[in-house]
Amino acid sequence: MTLLDFILHVDKHLEVFVQSYGAWVYALLFLIIFVETGVVVMPFLPGDSLLFVVGAMCGVGLMSYPVSVGLLLAAAILGNQSNYTIGRFFGPKVFQWEDSRWFNKKAFDQAHAFYEKYGGITIVAARFMPFLRTFAPFVAGVAQMTRSRFSFYDVLGGTLWVGGIVTVGYFFGNIPWVKMHLDKIIWAMILIPGLVVLFGALKSRKKSV
Repeated sequence: MTLLDFILHVDKHLEVFVQSYGAWVYALLFLIIFVETGVVVMPFLPGDSLLFVVGAMCGVGLMSYPVSVGLLLAAAILGNQSNYTIGRFFGPKVFQWEDSRWFNKKAFDQAHAFYEKYGGITIVAARFMPFLRTFAPFVAGVAQMTRSRFSFYDVLGGTLWVGGIVTVGYFFGNIPWVKMHLDKIIWAMILIPGLVVLFGALKSRKKSV
């Protein structure tokens, strides 16, 4: 099983996992969301699609809706706090890092440009944007945003992201048309926000030149 296969068919893989390991699925989901939001070198995990599929599975009784939302919200908030702390620790040194296997300099620069333009609301908006949501709390830490201000946006963004997407999946994830085209929906959830971030970064770079 490749990472791409897991992302595009996360519904099937999660269903098999639930059938095989039961409640351990909550631990797996907590780990995935925490790592995606809390470790700056892991921006490629399937956050949005995973939350949507979890909601769909809650809708058919395979998982508990309140337990899922509560645990994943905790993972999202704690992950961001971890990422923010890493950013504060490394501070300005980050700007000197080069692109490597473990650090995507281009993604960091895009997140930083977005943060410089929109400030704290970036923490909320970034929740819905792959790659950017991994780097946004890290950038906030590098920029020395206060912990209290960051925590406000962290909780607000996490609540909207987890609660919103899981709930959408709960009500719409089991509609036959949605299930039939889930792979295309997942691609759209990855590509559309990504293009928005790329466009914003390019626009910001042109203005600064």
